[in-house]
Amino acid sequence: MNHEELRNAVYKINTANGSGSGFYLKEQDVFVTNYHVIEGNHNVSIENQHQERFLAKVVYVNPDADLAFLKSSTCTPISGIPFETLESVHSRDQVFVLGFPFGMPFTITEGIVSNEKQLLDGKNYIQTDAAVNPGNSGGPVLNANGVLVGVTTAKFTEADNVGFAIPAKNVLDKLNIFSKNPASQFSLECSSCKSLITEKTDYCPNCGANIDEKIFDDKEISKLSKFVENAIQNMGINPLLARNGNEYWEFHSGTALVQIFVSNKNYLYAMSPLNTLPSENLETLYKYLLSYPVAPYQFGVHKNQIYLSYRVAMSDVFSKRSDEIKSNLSNLILKADILDDYLVKEFTCEKTNYARVRL
Repeated sequence: MNHEELRNAVYKINTANGSGSGFYLKEQDVFVTNYHVIEGNHNVSIENQHQERFLAKVVYVNPDADLAFLKSSTCTPISGIPFETLESVHSRDQVFVLGFPFGMPFTITEGIVSNEKQLLDGKNYIQTDAAVNPGNSGGPVLNANGVLVGVTTAKFTEADNVGFAIPAKNVLDKLNIFSKNPASQFSLECSSCKSLITEKTDYCPNCGANIDEKIFDDKEISKLSKFVENAIQNMGINPLLARNGNEYWEFHSGTALVQIFVSNKNYLYAMSPLNTLPSENLETLYKYLLSYPVAPYQFGVHKNQIYLSYRVAMSDVFSKRSDEIKSNLSNLILKADILDDYLVKEFTCEKTNYARVRL
């Protein structure tokens, strides 16, 4: 498998909790990630290398194994991670960790297996010195042949160059158990008897083991999140596709990137990095930007980039101005899509690197 095919098989997983990594297995037609990446969510968004997002539903979870499987009816991956046969891994073997560290763009890091059976909390993990950071969780670990050998799951926060992966054998075992769920309902594997549970319960119907009922619940989002997501939905955008962390949303409106977030618990911000400054006609451009042409929004320039922004005090969000603020948030999404093209046409400002390329 070539590099491009591997890239296209790895996805960013976005939730209201944050983001992680995941990958597609073509034969099984599932996306694999860590349970802690999607915990508290029955529906998430998966993002490909072209920054396109798709809805995916969680169909299998195993908190004890820290594994989860997703299905998507709208995403059609063009390639999957090779996983036809299990390949053993040994100390000193070369491995590659694929994913989205810190939510950044796709990254591959190389390392060496330090211990193929590192015992942690009663379980064996593959220990590697490959760079592993928050956001890598759920991504694939491949050997030198490009075949899956593990799933990134954790890193010692107080030690450098120490990362861990769930062995691929564990993934295969869980896939075999999940195959007993042909309807692809949300299912929890009992850590005691390995049976699948598809209905909310506090005990396993098969063996009687205790079950945490909260696993079957979608995490409740905050009042502010509901407010913002209603504004996003008013623009015809599914808010599930916009979530990128706790009270943080990031998505594209046309080609323009839009970010909505809370700053210092005092302000709600909506902003969009639109274009870069041109090499000519700067005076004309600055006169336009400083004329406050798109009130109530403001233009700003930082490090050669032009931003569109809107700020409102948190104390005003649920005041008598609530409807006005919600409308302003919705309209900024529309404005961003219009203005990045306008600045190109009128002032020859190139779009920023944050812009999504139209396919």
